[in-house]
Formats: sequence, structure tokens, C-alpha cells
Amino acid sequence: MQIKVCGMTEPENIRELEEIIQPDWMGLIFYDKSPRFVSGEKSSELAEIKLPKVGVFVNETVENVLAKIEEFKLAAVQLHGNESPAYVRELKLKTDKKIWKVVSVGDSINWDILRDYVGLVERFLFDTATKNHGGSGRKFNWQILTGYPFEVPFVLSGGLDENSVEELLRLEKGIPQLTGIDLNSKFEDVPGLKNIDKLKSFKKRLLGQNNQAATENYYKK
Repeated sequence: MQIKVCGMTEPENIRELEEIIQPDWMGLIFYDKSPRFVSGEKSSELAEIKLPKVGVFVNETVENVLAKIEEFKLAAVQLHGNESPAYVRELKLKTDKKIWKVVSVGDSINWDILRDYVGLVERFLFDTATKNHGGSGRKFNWQILTGYPFEVPFVLSGGLDENSVEELLRLEKGIPQLTGIDLNSKFEDVPGLKNIDKLKSFKKRLLGQNNQAATENYYKK
């Protein structure tokens, strides 16, 4: 299971993340109403970070997304607004970067609405519905995802914390399309500044539980 740490803002904090945690992805938020918004003033410093960077956008123009890809050397784009399949198709024609589409989850998910994105996006990301487009620290009912009908891999977000490991691994066992998790507000000291010790503890527990499950499955064979 891959780990994405989102909402990073401070270069020194990011360097610690890169050195100690080594997540698979790091998220930079380009939505100016977010307390974790990253301005262009930090672009030259953040562009040098070697971790694969995911740019988070909310109803942004294709031209501005393309500009941020170049400015910050992004590896992927995460669309967190109401971007249509036509929008995604246009973006896909203009960049070779990976495209993720966020699904804001309330009480249920209309899978038919997502069907038109299949074949256009590399991953879906399921997050708790909020007027602020994420970062709420609230968890939705993960059991909704047991009905996931597509082969497209997905990432789970929304309220994950240090106590989520066992439930995450149970969910992964039943839904193999769950290939990643997105960590944000529950691992912060203040918005945009991650607690490296909390992230280290979480990763250690996740890897430890995963290794234990693999060993148990081996001896069951």
C-alpha cells in the first residue's frame, strides 16, 4: 500500500519527510482557500525536491494546471473539484503526468457518475465531502467502498490517523483496488506542518502489520 502525505508547505519539513519517512507521494495544494496553500514564492525550492509531487487543484483552468506542473516539477495532478470527464480528457491530451480524480463522499457514491472517468484517470481518490474540498480530518463510512465496481486503483483519504492501521488492512484485504492512502490533517502540528514522529510511528505500524499478515498467509498455505 502506497503512502501519500498531502498538504506540505515548508521546505525544511519536506526535507525531513523525504529523509525519514520516504513516502511514495507528496502533495502540494494549489487551492488558494486552503490553509495549506502553496504560493509561487516557494516554487524554485520545492521544484528541487526529489519525492514524486502531486499537485492538488480545485476547478482550475487547464492552462494554470499545466503551468504549475512545469513550475513545481509535478509528477501527478489531483483534481479535487467538479472537473468533468471532458476537462480530464483535455488535460490528458496536453500532459503525460498522471491524473487522479477525487470523489467527495457523503452518505453514498453514485458509481455511474464515475464510469465516464474510467480510462482517463490513473486513480480515484475517495475523501470526505466538505465545502472546503478536503483537509477536514473527518472520516466517511469506508464500508461504502466495498461496492467499488472498477479495476481502476484508488487512494483512501479523510480522517486517517495513527489508529487506522488495522481497519485499513482489513479493507485492503477485501478490496484489492485499494492501493494507497492519503495522510494529512491528523498528522499535523499546525496546518501545513507535519509531525514527522507521528508519520514514522504510523508507517512502522503499517509495515509491521502488513509483514505479520503476509507471514500468517504464508503458513496457511
